[in-house]
Amino acid sequence: MAWEGLNRRKFPRANFPCLIKIIHPGEADEVILTHTENVSLGGTCVIIKKAFDLFTQVTVEIDLMDAGEPILCRAKVVWSVRRKAIEESKPSFYDLGLEFLDIQSQDRSRLEKVVEHLVRSGRATEWK
Repeated sequence: MAWEGLNRRKFPRANFPCLIKIIHPGEADEVILTHTENVSLGGTCVIIKKAFDLFTQVTVEIDLMDAGEPILCRAKVVWSVRRKAIEESKPSFYDLGLEFLDIQSQDRSRLEKVVEHLVRSGRATEWK
């Protein structure tokens, strides 16, 4: 999927707070543990405490909580938005959009089943 902008999605996104590990190679293999805000066949949105440069490539490990092994693939940062700070003394958080780059076909099928189930149960956030 080629990124075409925040409001021009190719896949439905489903609200799904599953666990995700983001590994940032080149930064001493920095590992960030967080959860997804939403997920689609093309990528995911996560909340993290630090900004990433656009087009940074990372490795992600996603636990779909479906009793299968975590999905492991590369992803690219396609957008990053700083959230408004609620309190000045707390750190800023960032919404980070990740596009999946090399997801395996069997993992894509698993992800598709999860997203379809969530969309059918009314948990889609946006179509296009």
